[in-house]
Amino acid sequence: MTEIQGTTVLLTGASGGIGQAIARALAARGATLVLTGRRAEVLEPLAQELGGRALSVDLADRAAPERLVEQAGDVDVLIANAALPASGTLDDFTLEQIDRALDVNLRAPIALAKLLAGPMAARGRGHIVFISSLSGKSAQPGGSLYSATKFGMRGFALGLREDLRDSGVGVSTVFPGFIRDAGMFAESGVELPKGVATRTPHDVASGVVRTIEDNRAELDVAPLSLRVGATFSGLAPELSASVSRKLGNARISAAMAAGQRNKR
Repeated sequence: MTEIQGTTVLLTGASGGIGQAIARALAARGATLVLTGRRAEVLEPLAQELGGRALSVDLADRAAPERLVEQAGDVDVLIANAALPASGTLDDFTLEQIDRALDVNLRAPIALAKLLAGPMAARGRGHIVFISSLSGKSAQPGGSLYSATKFGMRGFALGLREDLRDSGVGVSTVFPGFIRDAGMFAESGVELPKGVATRTPHDVASGVVRTIEDNRAELDVAPLSLRVGATFSGLAPELSASVSRKLGNARISAAMAAGQRNKR
């Protein structure tokens, strides 16, 4: 277990609404924050509010993780939250957009973990949290590339957790479902069918705190129906896909892709 009080936390994707909620939750627990993202005009006021530091960075740049770790200094907790939507069918992406999604969503978290896990283990303490998605457990139409990055993140995190088990460094993954008020889904403007519940950025932030303090391997932040659906998809993917088609999930995916296309 990791006590958040007094730790230095490196948080990527802090300029987004979910990242801001995570930052505030950790600051309330007494963490010192190093906040990163692409929008300095959002990061700097947030860092000033929370008594942290702001480092503007684009994780699509493959040299960015090394520069970020060098500038951040000693880090006790890494929260890899930055991600690109990557919604849409594969034929709708350019090769450059594919590379960017892979670099930001998967390569950068792996690179940051590689650079920070060794120093954490040498100190005998630390924690790494990956913010994934239920799309990392259940693939839907129009989400092949996004799911590829999130499924990959899950596998990497579980393997890394075992590698670091005796080092004093914990590894956790958080899987949000549909999050209202902020984040990729909220910003897409998609309207969900009646009866499909959502969660809030505060719920995600609370989940992050729980995984760190309890050293949980995984935590879903979603209503029961979506959690059960994701589990069912893992057990019976073909049957799950058939059910998904009948429920009209392709329409939701298409609407999300249209709403997120300009953020690739």
